[in-house]
Amino acid sequence: MNLGAPEIILILVALVLLFGAKKLPDLARGVGRSLRIFKAETSKMNDDDDERPTVVQAQAQAQPAPPQQIPAAAPAPQPSVEEQARQLEEQAARLRASAQADKRV
Repeated sequence: MNLGAPEIILILVALVLLFGAKKLPDLARGVGRSLRIFKAETSKMNDDDDERPTVVQAQAQAQPAPPQQIPAAAPAPQPSVEEQARQLEEQAARLRASAQADKRV
């Protein structure tokens, strides 16, 4: 799609009418932050994929071990729903802190 100068001016006028001149800088700032976060997360995902060997590679590299007798242990108790929620909140707080640190850099 090829936009000329008149089309861009018309879009800008429509944005000013819709959001007001005072809110446009905040809107642009929010969009910029969102794009930076999105790019950082996608690059992290790509880096994680590059570092992690595939299942086929891991199986090919693994040496077959002789079977061993493992004593049966009692299953570990499952954490309560409240404990799981607390752990998830802590993880979310750590992720927010790391995102803030990335934003500052």
